[in-house]
Amino acid sequence: YVGHVDESSISQAVKESRKQQTVFLIPMDKRIPKIRVRTRQAGEIVGKRVLVTIDAWDRDSRYPVGHFVRSLGELETKGAETEALLLEYDVQYRPFPKAVLDCLPAQGHDWIVPPSTDDPGWKDRRDLRDLQICSIDPIGCQDIDDALHARPLPNGNFEVGVHIADVSHFVKPNNAMDAEASIRGTTVYLVDKRIDMLPMLLGTDLCSLKPYVERYAFSAIWEITPNAEIVKSDFTKSVIKSREAFSYEQAQIRVDDASQQDQLTTAMRTLLMLSQKFKQKRMDAGALSLSSPEVRVETESETSDPIDIKTKKHLATMSLVEEFMLLANTSVAAKIYEAFPQTAMLRRHGAPPKTNFEELANQLKVKKGLELRTSSSKELADSLDFCVDPVEPFFNTLVRIMATRCMMSAEYFCSGTQAYPEFRHYGLASEIYTHFTSPIRRYADLVAHRQLAAAISYEALDPSVRSKSKLEAVCKNINVRHRNAQQAGRASIEYYVGQALKGKVVEEEGFVMK
Repeated sequence: YVGHVDESSISQAVKESRKQQTVFLIPMDKRIPKIRVRTRQAGEIVGKRVLVTIDAWDRDSRYPVGHFVRSLGELETKGAETEALLLEYDVQYRPFPKAVLDCLPAQGHDWIVPPSTDDPGWKDRRDLRDLQICSIDPIGCQDIDDALHARPLPNGNFEVGVHIADVSHFVKPNNAMDAEASIRGTTVYLVDKRIDMLPMLLGTDLCSLKPYVERYAFSAIWEITPNAEIVKSDFTKSVIKSREAFSYEQAQIRVDDASQQDQLTTAMRTLLMLSQKFKQKRMDAGALSLSSPEVRVETESETSDPIDIKTKKHLATMSLVEEFMLLANTSVAAKIYEAFPQTAMLRRHGAPPKTNFEELANQLKVKKGLELRTSSSKELADSLDFCVDPVEPFFNTLVRIMATRCMMSAEYFCSGTQAYPEFRHYGLASEIYTHFTSPIRRYADLVAHRQLAAAISYEALDPSVRSKSKLEAVCKNINVRHRNAQQAGRASIEYYVGQALKGKVVEEEGFVMK
């Protein structure tokens, strides 16, 4: 456990003594009581972030007994606090061992897609290098999982493609790299660093769908009508060459600029138009538009000191990407479930019990005379739309934030462990769902890729991915890792926001939320 020494448990004489003394450690985890520690280093670890282990906890004792392991550094320093939260949320941050690195391509950064289409690497891959493909991501994104294209068809419909990094080409089942990725489960994003699921050579180079270079991809391609109706779907391994890597902001500026009439910009406008229609259909079906405050901390490049805090502005291009990632995920979910009804890697979001909303519903009714209906996701979505206060524009966002906190957590599961009605993703109003679009940073997506490859007869499915018991164990681990990664990310933001505001007087309007 990580914490700091309770200074009130140490006298000045103890601080200056090298005799073994009993001190109390206050854990970061508020659920854990103080830990009684015997140490000769009491004076040296005061004011430090320290790691201790619990050895015993007698039934008749209020406090467990532990021993000092090591100091992480001074309290409130970046290094100590970052390592503390990584330990606290059980994030695997050790360097990749040699056995994992030995699984990487011997050519290293010089690896390229084979120039000849007769090469075995091209086997059963579709050549999509001539398409106007681009990626749209947050500023500074290096691990580019996804890219898109759209083009008109002679019959008036559109061909739309979502192209995902073909990580399964490089990470084979049951080798050391696969084992390490399955343990880590996900990439963890902190303010000042990224703890990768895969070695950087893959994540930010060979797998990343960077512009101007050829890359292996797994593509989902649809024929879509102008009214956003799916005519047909197709899945294929491919080779692509992205034309550009846009940030959300760059893509938005380009789409909004009427003077830009090139193929790539026109394609993005088509994607935007279709995404808006897909989103409206989801909303009509009962998908929820909830809210959580998203904060971006800008840091000084050399020291990583926080220099500014901004709330993330939502852009139409963000919804564009989101809608097509959702479409890809739902399409792949249906395909792998059809092929492997007992062992498909899926993701579900259970409907929350009505009791979860009781306090919020009561407060809205008593204080504002508003009714929150929760019998279905559609009713909840509609009633949230009416939770407005004409004199307070932020009120609806506030209610949506509170509603988010009433939700159940989504989870990965093996299809054979649940009845079909339990597959439903409540928040997305989708009957079936999986994660396919981020295999560089999520192990669940890598499993889905392997299952999809088998479903389209590209390659045989490894027995480990056909075993229900093994898949259940994978799901159990990645559910924990995913949750821990989210909590670690939030804790990192909280620390940096605290450092940015330290010693400053800032006046803001506040809301009592509970």
